[in-house]
Amino acid sequence: MTRVEHAWANPAHLWRNPEPKPSYDVVVVGGGLHGLATAYYLARNHGLTNVAVVERGWLGNGNAVRNTTVVRSNYLRDESMALYEHALRLWPGLSAELDHDVLFDPRGVLNLAHGRHDALTLKRQLAANQAAGIDAEWLEPADLASFCPILNLAPDVRFPVVGAALQRRGGIARHDAVVFAFARAADRLGVDLLQGCEVTGFDIENNRVRGVVTTRGRIGAGRVGLVGAGRSKLLAAMAGFELPIQPSPLQALVSEVLDQVLDTVVMSGAVHVYLSQAHKGELVMGAGRDPYTSYAQRGSFHILEWQLQAVLELFPILSRAHLLRTWGGIVDVAPDASPIIGLTPIDDLFINCGWGTGGFKATPGSGWVFASTLAAGVPDPLVVPFSLDRFETGALIDEHGSAAVAH
Repeated sequence: MTRVEHAWANPAHLWRNPEPKPSYDVVVVGGGLHGLATAYYLARNHGLTNVAVVERGWLGNGNAVRNTTVVRSNYLRDESMALYEHALRLWPGLSAELDHDVLFDPRGVLNLAHGRHDALTLKRQLAANQAAGIDAEWLEPADLASFCPILNLAPDVRFPVVGAALQRRGGIARHDAVVFAFARAADRLGVDLLQGCEVTGFDIENNRVRGVVTTRGRIGAGRVGLVGAGRSKLLAAMAGFELPIQPSPLQALVSEVLDQVLDTVVMSGAVHVYLSQAHKGELVMGAGRDPYTSYAQRGSFHILEWQLQAVLELFPILSRAHLLRTWGGIVDVAPDASPIIGLTPIDDLFINCGWGTGGFKATPGSGWVFASTLAAGVPDPLVVPFSLDRFETGALIDEHGSAAVAH
């Protein structure tokens, strides 16, 4: 299909499909969740409506609809907790604010412990959350039996469940609904959403970005924000600098539609899987990313096989469920498993990337703080620790410990 023929490319009842203007105050490169949220908050919070979002395909064609929709804020480090908690506090009001139901469902997120080491690790994270004012509680197996009745709590299995950390305000939302909601809201405020508009280069003069070169012509820009997820490294190379991120495939799968049997999100680092049930009834599950660098939106069969083995260990009741489909996204992972947000070596060119497997849950918070950064020309206070230069200073924000599985 051509750009305008694609089912998502020209939904006249949702948003305009304008031609590019010669220039904009701000150009946001990337029409995924974070790019759309950034554009919306530029208009809503800062009154900047001469803004364009440029997207090489159609809106939301990448990771935005290739994820597993988990929302939580119970990370380990202070900097991460502040950023993700800001996002979590925005989620409950999004449907009313954007005038589009994003199906946010705070059904709770369980992190299972399968031994003493798991329990101590989760209790450390739980204590850090509580100290930061973030809801977190510990459930013993007896509590889990009533909170998640279909969970296998037998003591004689390979990895018996000895407890779990619970964040009750966590849950899920509907990924494509979030795309539509932010796109519609940004369009209503005057933002131009330019689909089929691939960036092929940057107009840089005296180390200052002046615009972007695209397949639909040159577009001038006062400031440019790169929000290209797994392709951010390619965009940075076009501008002449390097990003310390690696793109990897991240797979997930869903079952056929079933009656509602799982009313929470369950994660396990020991057997390496996480599972929730979508609003329509499919079981949605994922695990870790494939251990190689790739831009392919597919992965390896053995990762899927391990996921299914792990799910059946935790939920034997699901042994007769049928696999419906699988998919893969491209995640951009930094050395410390934390995002990179802020300035680049090029003046007026800003970066927002490296969210790895945590991008969906951060959507409103990421858009909020990156819009603030682009509007002011200096990093928002919440993102100062996530600067690119932390990889030179050594002030890393190591979140590998709180991301035992990709979620």
